[in-house]
Amino acid sequence: MIISWLWSIDKALTIEALLKEIPLLIIPICFLLCKDIIILNKDKILKYYSYSIVVLTVFFLTKAIYNYFLTKDFSVFFFHNLVTKELNAVHFSVFVTLALFYFLTKDLKKINDYILVVFLLIFLLLLSSKNIILSTILLSGIYFFYYSKSANKMRLRNIIILGVVLLSVLSFSLIKERLIFEFKIKEESNIGHTVINKKEIGSNIISMKEAWYNEKFNQTDYFSGSSFRVYQTRLFFEFLQEDNIFWKGFGLNSSYKKLEEKGIHYNVFQGNNQVEGYQKKNFHNQYIQVFAELGMFGFLILVIILYVNLKKAIKHKDFMHIAFAVLMISLFLTESFLWRQRGVVFFTAFYCLFNYTKKE
Repeated sequence: MIISWLWSIDKALTIEALLKEIPLLIIPICFLLCKDIIILNKDKILKYYSYSIVVLTVFFLTKAIYNYFLTKDFSVFFFHNLVTKELNAVHFSVFVTLALFYFLTKDLKKINDYILVVFLLIFLLLLSSKNIILSTILLSGIYFFYYSKSANKMRLRNIIILGVVLLSVLSFSLIKERLIFEFKIKEESNIGHTVINKKEIGSNIISMKEAWYNEKFNQTDYFSGSSFRVYQTRLFFEFLQEDNIFWKGFGLNSSYKKLEEKGIHYNVFQGNNQVEGYQKKNFHNQYIQVFAELGMFGFLILVIILYVNLKKAIKHKDFMHIAFAVLMISLFLTESFLWRQRGVVFFTAFYCLFNYTKKE
């Protein structure tokens, strides 16, 4: 990241981004200095983290209830409206899921732990991140079938539990639609969108095919979360063809400049006084973001980091570590998580916590 400043097409943006990425350096140093304390208190750290997330979820839910009585708008219970767009519902879903698995995987669970698992699961569904919900289902299946104490003795029960969870998630969208209808939430509020709400632009919804092939767009064109990511992926491949970025990239954080130019060229929604336009958004894909800004070498470093993380998790048979590894691999497909300070702090801290162990 630091070296990329040498060839960055926007050195000011690179310097600005480096300040946000400092935790990648500082946190590992802190772990090295406190290695014995970290090893001895790993479980306690996870405990404090998980209960802190519970406190936050209670706060956000209480705030949503209060806002509902003020506005009579049921959308305050869903997605960004529940935790604010600045915090980001997808990011917070990851925080919640890791806490959920802490309570689920405790060796000696009490009734309070089961209650907290259910509570956090409901909150996760309200956050409406399909990616994280599906990852949670996958990880729950892995836990019940391979890591729980009753994995072999009660496989049938685990199948039933997983089936109930799966059906609950699949039916959630239907339940939500019904609730939206009952409480007369306007369709254009588009609960669940991670970029821009439809009501802020227009009603012309762009399909994924159109996002890939259209030569021009209109200011009323609306990209769904999936179609927007297809559009951004299209721009990445165009950059590879038009610019010499395969090995080095544009430089840390410098792709914003090129994305804005492309956004103007294709005439995507440019924003207004209240809403930032599509041309101001990042790739919403960590792998592509790294490749575009740090080139093939940066991309390979990221892949190696994730590979080592997953390999160690499987080797040590630590389910919390496995959950973290899988969540990060999945999250990076839809979010440029490490380009947000909360993201880089979360990833670096837990990466160090799970991978720093006693010498084998």
